[in-house]
Amino acid sequence: MLIVDAHLDLAWNALQWNRDLTRPAHTIRTMEGGMPGKGRALGTVALPELRQGRVALCFATVIARSTGTHVPHIDYPSPAQSNAVARGQLAYYRALERTGHARVIADRAELDDHMAAWERWEDAPAGPSPPPGLVISMEGADPILDPDELSAWRELGLRVIGLAYYGPGRYAGGTGTEAPLSGPGRDLLAAMEHLKIALDLTHLSDPAFWQALERFAGPVLASHNNCRALVPHQRQFSDQQLRAIIARDGVVGVALDTWMLHPGWIVGATDNPPVPLERVVDHIDHICQLAGSSRHAAIGTDLDGGFGREQSPHDLDTIADLQLLPEILARRGYSDADIAAICHGNWLRLLRWAWG
Repeated sequence: MLIVDAHLDLAWNALQWNRDLTRPAHTIRTMEGGMPGKGRALGTVALPELRQGRVALCFATVIARSTGTHVPHIDYPSPAQSNAVARGQLAYYRALERTGHARVIADRAELDDHMAAWERWEDAPAGPSPPPGLVISMEGADPILDPDELSAWRELGLRVIGLAYYGPGRYAGGTGTEAPLSGPGRDLLAAMEHLKIALDLTHLSDPAFWQALERFAGPVLASHNNCRALVPHQRQFSDQQLRAIIARDGVVGVALDTWMLHPGWIVGATDNPPVPLERVVDHIDHICQLAGSSRHAAIGTDLDGGFGREQSPHDLDTIADLQLLPEILARRGYSDADIAAICHGNWLRLLRWAWG
């Protein structure tokens, strides 16, 4: 089964964590043996495993905050610094493309050509698979100096933007806040709609979420977001929010971060219960039940988003194990067509619609 994963921090791992993602994940773990820090020697994502797991396409992020907080590898004192860091991350994706390790996808013709190549390989898998495709996404809009700069970012390949991350953002309130859209945030939404850049609602505070939906008429999605009804926390979306995304024909990618999958799971605690991939399907199923179909549920793993195996489902060793999800969905009674929609079809439909 071909997979589209709507959230992977590949460049952040490569540059801020200094991981050579062209090497296998187990090699990277060995190289990090003995290194201090959360997630070290426990990574699950690298380019060979993407190909092994038939992850034909992913939304690859650029991320660099400038909000006055001081989290290592993420925060920078000024917008100019976050702008430069994010441009460097985008340059990494272009370097992967130039060396044949990935392909940046920026329009519908490129998307159709790329997926056709993967489908041909699936039909007759002789030799290596095509490289994974990358749709460039921004997690937190802080790197954009002002809305007038957005056209330059679009020229560089940016196609999806989430306005905020954890905490307050320059353009909107994020997770853990009740802050609304800022004035520049409202202007940025108008520029995004004009330039046909999709809006990722993930990480928006509740007030900013509803304000953004009201102001933005373009395609909306939640790249890596779970269900508040199953795990009560502001980071997840309520049923009302999920229904609003469904009403806009949007798509929600379920994340694999275990504290977002199981209520009461505490980051860093030693007595947490093992969380299986079955919990991922619980959240997928909840979205499908709200929608009355499989049209709006998908995958957005966020694997290695600042954590590794210690905070991932226990029956997942690397991202290649996403291939276990179709089996679980089938056991739950989902048809082949439903499984294909969840694993890749819904994201492809949204991108084709967004890109005309």
